[in-house]
Amino acid sequence: MTVIAIEEHWTTPALTAALQGLGEEDRDESLAFNEIGDNRERLHDIGDGRIAAMDEQGIDMQILSLAPPATGPLAAADALSLSRETNDFAADAVRRHPSRLRALCTLPMAAPGAAADELERAAALGFVGAMVYGRTGETALDDPRYDDVFATAARLGQPIFIHPQIPSRVLRQAAYSGFDPMTELALSTFGWGWHLEAAVAALRLIVRGTFDRHPELHIVLGHWGELLLFWQDRVNGLSRIAGLERKVSDYIRSNVFITSSGMFETALLHHALEATSIDRLLFSTDYPFQRPTQPDIQNFLAEFDTDEDRAKFTEGNARRLFRIDEPR
Repeated sequence: MTVIAIEEHWTTPALTAALQGLGEEDRDESLAFNEIGDNRERLHDIGDGRIAAMDEQGIDMQILSLAPPATGPLAAADALSLSRETNDFAADAVRRHPSRLRALCTLPMAAPGAAADELERAAALGFVGAMVYGRTGETALDDPRYDDVFATAARLGQPIFIHPQIPSRVLRQAAYSGFDPMTELALSTFGWGWHLEAAVAALRLIVRGTFDRHPELHIVLGHWGELLLFWQDRVNGLSRIAGLERKVSDYIRSNVFITSSGMFETALLHHALEATSIDRLLFSTDYPFQRPTQPDIQNFLAEFDTDEDRAKFTEGNARRLFRIDEPR
């Protein structure tokens, strides 16, 4: 059985330095998670060390994605230059390990006019999609200035992964403050806030009519759908008010793919299978922030009722969505 993991993070020393050098107002405090244990060493390695870690976990292929916050907090010129630099670096790693690696590109969303161009350039280099965030500065992902990015992604068949990000400082102060600094950070990120941010970003794209304009566009959400799969009955009420062509849940089932992000809980799997289709589910471990062992992975995969469904989850859906078997 082949296993393709599609949300596996990395970064570069140059990008790390640029992000850490930002002023307090622009700095993303979730960068602290990159420094826990040997995370930084693992994030910087997309060569032999990463391949060895994959072998230990029983992962046949990783789809690399730049660790949050990627180039999002940087000024436009820096975001553009570092996006191109990191994309070139990842493309070289894929060329060196063509049977083991693919990559999602990063886009200079602070420079909207250049983001679609970089997506097109990256696709030509062999990238299989892009990873973005729900907000760049104060600009939401569904802002009309980004519509060219989605039009280009739809035209090229490049899926867009919406990764969680830390909430704005205003929201963090209003909703997540009042505790010690690390508890506030955890509550506003992996404990809760990250996932609401990604869910809201996806929901805003639907309500904005993005998938009515670009019906061939596919987005990916981690963490079993960032809570959206649990709330479809309520969000369906938005369709009539927003003048959408279909129910919100229909867009989720037709335009959204869902990953596990290393959350190998059987209850989440079974709910996802009821809320959407097996054809929309993808395997991921969220490396190196989550590191399930090979037995952990195999035990979880045993929960599938059929070999056919298990194969779709571990490789078939990823091959189809990211066109992994097609010549580049």
